[in-house]
Amino acid sequence: MVSALGTAAALGGCGSDSGSEDVTLRLVAADYGSSKGDSSQKYWDDLVGRYEKEHPGVRVDVSVYSWEDVDAKVREMVDAGEAPDMAQIGAYADYAAKGLLYPASEVLSIPVQADFLPQLADAGTVNRLQYGLPFAASTRVLVYNKSLFADAGIDSAPSTWKDLAEDAAALKDAGVETPYALPLGPEEAQAEALQWLLSGGSGYIDDVGSYDLDSEQNVKTLTWLKDELVDKGLTGPTAPAELNRAEAAAAFARGEVGMTSAHPALLRAAAEKGVELGTATMPGESGRSATTLGVADWMMAFKENGHRKEIGSFLDFVYDEENVLAFSRAYDVLPVTTSASEAMGDDEADAALAPFLQRLPESRFYPVGKVSWAAVSAAVKQRIGEAVAPGGNPVKVLQQLQEVALEADSAA
Repeated sequence: MVSALGTAAALGGCGSDSGSEDVTLRLVAADYGSSKGDSSQKYWDDLVGRYEKEHPGVRVDVSVYSWEDVDAKVREMVDAGEAPDMAQIGAYADYAAKGLLYPASEVLSIPVQADFLPQLADAGTVNRLQYGLPFAASTRVLVYNKSLFADAGIDSAPSTWKDLAEDAAALKDAGVETPYALPLGPEEAQAEALQWLLSGGSGYIDDVGSYDLDSEQNVKTLTWLKDELVDKGLTGPTAPAELNRAEAAAAFARGEVGMTSAHPALLRAAAEKGVELGTATMPGESGRSATTLGVADWMMAFKENGHRKEIGSFLDFVYDEENVLAFSRAYDVLPVTTSASEAMGDDEADAALAPFLQRLPESRFYPVGKVSWAAVSAAVKQRIGEAVAPGGNPVKVLQQLQEVALEADSAA
């Protein structure tokens, strides 16, 4: 790929909204690190230092906040009339719907915009215009503890729901406390739930983009989970509605979990604890699932300060192949551009990420282009675990969530 630095002149509408004086851009970004030593601030400081050397008329101030705080911080700035020039956070649709963002075509050079993976570019659209610029991605696959599988006499990963239930039962008989970790707690229940709903052939929306949470397939999927895994004691001592993703991942890394659905970051955590894991496509009802969950975080450019040209120049640099690869490798996420994805796929040093990278073209993402998604996601986080609880009713829970979704969609 030609470096984005050489294509700045191809910006859609090259005229700057700002004057000729020096410009300071403000970027608010999320922290992907697990400690101060590997904070994303380190990545941004290096990238900004290199950019400013090439662009002496532009300074970039980057403020990094934890995922718990970053969305609220940006919201606070916007509400105060002090929007940053750019924000790298979890959702963009609300700001786009209010007319606060530049579309991608007004800030990015054509080669950079065209380099986004198509399914990610599509997920960044509102009313057919791309406002969300994918920044980092991940997919989910089934991971399993090879040692626990061997001890239970299991010689391959499950390919169907029936296989998974049988393997979970064998793991339980072998003394594994949590045969399958099912994190439907409020931290990220919307992810685990969607992974399963996709494996059942449905999801949160239908083929035309309308909410369809109470579809026949979704009811069937959650009913199977409740009857064949949860009620049979195959999901461990913590109720799924109370189990968060981070806790499930930590338990897997300690060697206490037979199987779970996971993103790439678990690879490093398990390796550090000496747990040898295997990966496989998520099982489906009658064969391996044709689709998997894809998750993306987003970059967006605010109009408020009128720094369109400078924002575009900086973002072209951010999305240069080597910078995308550097961030992806540092924080165990997947590249969002075709050029960086191909480079990662060809590099043997990235072989551990191959199972996740290979699933990216088949991924389905949250309906983040819907302004209503934030409210629907919050409701799913709080309620979906009830569907598989003792005495839970999948039909009732999904119908209630569908009502929430339709009301939120109507309000938006």
